[in-house]
Amino acid sequence: MSEIEGRVVAITGASSGIGEATAFLLAERGAKIVLGARGTERLAALAERIVRAGGDATYASTDVKRRQDLAALVALAHERYGKLDVLISNAGVMPISPLDDLRVEDWDEMIDVNVKGVLYGIAAALPVFRSQGFGHFINLASTAGFKTVPNQSVYSATKFAVRAISDGLRQEAGDRLRVTVVSPGFVATNFADRVTNQSVRAQLEASRAALAMSPSAVARAIAFAIEQPPDVDVGEIVIRSTAQK
Repeated sequence: MSEIEGRVVAITGASSGIGEATAFLLAERGAKIVLGARGTERLAALAERIVRAGGDATYASTDVKRRQDLAALVALAHERYGKLDVLISNAGVMPISPLDDLRVEDWDEMIDVNVKGVLYGIAAALPVFRSQGFGHFINLASTAGFKTVPNQSVYSATKFAVRAISDGLRQEAGDRLRVTVVSPGFVATNFADRVTNQSVRAQLEASRAALAMSPSAVARAIAFAIEQPPDVDVGEIVIRSTAQK
């Protein structure tokens, strides 16, 4: 039997991209999926697709900027399935721009979603994991969390922060909880859609066309971390296409 079968997995940012691909892959392997994202129509469609394929899924409208939404998502998992094995903090935004553009609202959005969203997930799930005596945090960072480049300083800072928070959590977690950071490179998602600086957006779209891998590749990396035996903790996975150096 797969180590994934029967696991209860909650996923933020589940309605598209990496979150959607991960939800469907884990459901195929027997996990029970709790979907969270802001758009309920897409969540409902994904849950229906999973159920039609023989899986088990539920969903809740979840804005990771709202601490109570993360608490409600974790509570839904526990109420419906009696436990939560894995929380995948996947929700993220990337409205990058030159600092000279002074897009302070975009800076705030990246901090609120990419950093505080992860922290709110920890705040919601950590007491549950402690009470159960088991649990696995999987936090999505980025290769931008290792090196920054022009136009990406704030985004990179949020992903550096995710890696720091996750490593601190791992060291505090003890021997019954697991913490994994997954740091993808370019992925074929709609990450460039919210970039308003047209020059930066064109650069991102060109890089995506040349370098991006499928969201399913990241989903498989996440599945690898989950399917390890309970006493094995995969601390970090960096995954990029062979074209991206």
